[in-house]
Amino acid sequence: MATEVAAAAPPPQLDAEENSGLEAAAAEAKIQPSSGPHKLERKWTFWFDNQSKPKQGAAWGSSLRKAYTFETVQEFWCLYDQVFKPSKFPPSADFHLFRAGVEPKWEDPECANGGKWTVTSRSKGSLDTMWLETLMALIGEQFDEADEICGVVASVRQRQDKLALWTRNAANEAAQMGIGRKWKEIIDVTDKITYSFHDDSKRERSAKPRYNV
Repeated sequence: MATEVAAAAPPPQLDAEENSGLEAAAAEAKIQPSSGPHKLERKWTFWFDNQSKPKQGAAWGSSLRKAYTFETVQEFWCLYDQVFKPSKFPPSADFHLFRAGVEPKWEDPECANGGKWTVTSRSKGSLDTMWLETLMALIGEQFDEADEICGVVASVRQRQDKLALWTRNAANEAAQMGIGRKWKEIIDVTDKITYSFHDDSKRERSAKPRYNV
């Protein structure tokens, strides 16, 4: 399946839609596969969260929006080219790609006992590259521990952008270390990356990492 993702050439790049039209742009994306659909092993969902103008008293996650669920390589490329390039959006925007049926929230049953690997981006170009490589690895099932992965989040910020790979069972150290090592290889990072438990992050914003590779 990974070879199908890599082999299916992306269509010509389209201009990103304005922030306010994100959901409509994704819903109206025209999928026109040239050689038949390359179906993925599982469905995936893009989510978007913009916290730049939070409403007073709004709960965390209240601005989270489901944008589009897809299940073919062609749908993925159309959505990515048209909408989901993190560097094209303003600070305080979060982009998510999660397995269909899993919400990018700590409270989701699939995420509740999990954690995340985190890497920082040195530039907007680097963010786009690492984001795309991670997306392709996820939908192409390149991780041996694929069932352990919930999804990935790109956090666009004024000073420093981040990527976070969410997993299901934080206490399974062997699985998390395997995922972390593979992810570093995929995104071609040499600096140390760290893994934190969601439970720790709930109690303390700057929670101490549990694992690192």
